[in-house]
Amino acid sequence: MKNKTNTDSAAFSFSRRGFIKTAGPTAAAAMAGRVDEAAAEMEHSRKPKVVGPTAVPVELTINGQRHRLAIEPRVTLLDVLRNHTGHTGSKKACDRAQCGSCTVLLDGESVNACMMLAITAEGRKIRTIEGISANGLTPLQKEFIKHDALMCGFCTPGFVTSLTALLEQVPHATDEQISEACAGHLCRCGTYPNVLKAARAAAGR
Repeated sequence: MKNKTNTDSAAFSFSRRGFIKTAGPTAAAAMAGRVDEAAAEMEHSRKPKVVGPTAVPVELTINGQRHRLAIEPRVTLLDVLRNHTGHTGSKKACDRAQCGSCTVLLDGESVNACMMLAITAEGRKIRTIEGISANGLTPLQKEFIKHDALMCGFCTPGFVTSLTALLEQVPHATDEQISEACAGHLCRCGTYPNVLKAARAAAGR
């Protein structure tokens, strides 16, 4: 009876030890395989999505309206606005983000449309000078007229757009804030003093 018990214990001990020896490496190998598979999937997800060079479908929301377009990935937002959707209020001048004539609002922030790829604006709210004055002249635009803050008018949409972004966030903007909003805007006619007067008046000062 004693020998039988020892034999059973030995057999049980052996089978348990064998199971651990066998199952351990197997589980480790399976886990390693899953880790490698997960790592491969993560690496694949990190790779940038390749688009183009031919036209790709893009949906842009401009002044509250959706525009479904097929454009090449290299096309700027400014060119799409002017050449594909008819929003010509944003002007193309330096094409280097040095003059501010192309300024539009992107989710409420002023940006240079000439330096932004149109496909990167998908899913965001674009507002042009046409959208700003969709319901008639704004108080800021009326102050521009009152203070003779425009001559040829080429730069005016950019000034109005940037100042609109400022006054919507800071209705009673300071002189420093107004000057900062106008920085980067080039007026070939030299009407800067009147632009600042108009902006100060629109800010209630």
